[in-house]
Amino acid sequence: MAGGKLTPRQKMINLMYLVFIAMLAMNMSKEVLSAFGLMNEKFEGANSSAKATNEQMMMALDTKATEAKGEFAVAAATAHKVEAATKKFYSFVETLKAEVLTGVEPEEGKLPYEAMDKADNLDNSWFTGEGYTKRGNEVVAAIETFKSEMKAALGNEKKYAAILNEVTKKFDLSDVANKEGLKDKYLNYHFKGFPAIASLAKLSAWQNDAKKAESDVISAALGKAAVQAASYSNYQAIVVLEKNAYFQGETVKGKVVLGRYDENTKPTSFQGPGRLENGQAVISLTAGSVGEQKINGQFSFLEDGKNIPLKFEGSYVVVPRPNSATISADKMNVVYRGVPNPMTISFAGVANNKVKASAVGMSGTDGKYILRPGSGSEVMINVSATLPDGKVVSDKKAFRIKGLPAPTGKIRGEVSAKGSKSNLEACTISAVMEDFDFPVTVNVTQFNVKVPGQPTIVVSGSKMDGRARAAIQKAQRGDVVVISEIKANFSGIDQLAKRVSTCTYEVQ
Repeated sequence: MAGGKLTPRQKMINLMYLVFIAMLAMNMSKEVLSAFGLMNEKFEGANSSAKATNEQMMMALDTKATEAKGEFAVAAATAHKVEAATKKFYSFVETLKAEVLTGVEPEEGKLPYEAMDKADNLDNSWFTGEGYTKRGNEVVAAIETFKSEMKAALGNEKKYAAILNEVTKKFDLSDVANKEGLKDKYLNYHFKGFPAIASLAKLSAWQNDAKKAESDVISAALGKAAVQAASYSNYQAIVVLEKNAYFQGETVKGKVVLGRYDENTKPTSFQGPGRLENGQAVISLTAGSVGEQKINGQFSFLEDGKNIPLKFEGSYVVVPRPNSATISADKMNVVYRGVPNPMTISFAGVANNKVKASAVGMSGTDGKYILRPGSGSEVMINVSATLPDGKVVSDKKAFRIKGLPAPTGKIRGEVSAKGSKSNLEACTISAVMEDFDFPVTVNVTQFNVKVPGQPTIVVSGSKMDGRARAAIQKAQRGDVVVISEIKANFSGIDQLAKRVSTCTYEVQ
């Protein structure tokens, strides 16, 4: 991260950002999805704080420009150009985050991190084959525009060179070598196929990078950049692990680096779990027991003949190897007899093509299944998965089987309707499956009509017969005609409908 006098919160965000980058290659367990969610919360909190801080600093710069004019006026003009570029880019990224969250419903005011493991929204919006869609190209164009506007605003002034260089590096859209050594497009490498919560955190990190660049420019314009770069005591040591959650017994690998990534920064000594290499401490140790583990130590620097100690501390979480599957009904918490129930079945940290699921009445593959439950009140779904090390783990879960819910009776498409007697005589009695996500057609076969002061008429079908119309002709204004005992069946489903609710019609 670039140098600068950062707040403790910003230092923490920089640490989280580096941890985020190192985590992208790992398999997505529930704990990791939650970690991405918590990371996104930290980024968004830091972004909100950065907005307020930058506004205050800009006000101070404007005041100084008004009072002293000269170089401060020029610096303020530069800062405002950067502010405009950042604001436009920040707003654009906000629209991308909205795309990620399409179809995601918060639970008790909070995003369901562990359920945000799909990549469909951005995959469908940004990518086509090996290339980009129109939207994907818009993302690339927005980043390039942001960089060009920053370059135009900062120009060739030396005091902004490090900031501009940092922006260029952080938003470098060059192809990236994947783990096979093949070149991959920038967006493909960072977003294609990644869980929604990971993409959301990455986009929040983009916003954080933009806000930090804005903050650095304003700070430099106020004359603080030189002071920040002068003392080692203002550096931040950052623990960067390859990932933050490990299987028990795995080797924990990572680096401890200085926040500015300055190649000329050479510590005189290092104490901690690793060794010094090119100004960095390379960590290699064996993960301990399940739970949070600490990594700490100390750098030493020589400044003005004095030894300056710089302590660091980080943590990682050791998680047990996955031994339970994630099984969820796409539509609801139970499965319904008589209709095809879509099921998404996965195993945390295991590719879908390495997962097998079976149950009576189930078909499908590669994580997507259809369950057509038969008789009984429960169906057992069995799942097995082959882990990357070849071990096979299994799990199972029971789902309740329910019949289709009771339909809602309606007259003229309403539960409680009003109108003339002639309209009532011509009305159709219907039954619908309200708030039911499956396409089911209900056919009314019989119903009772009760006109005040008249005997109850039993009608076959869904339309009023002669006796019913005769009774309706005797109704008075204000009378409420009750349609009850509605009987119905389901089209194409060998299952009787439960008791259909009553509906009414007020004669006017």
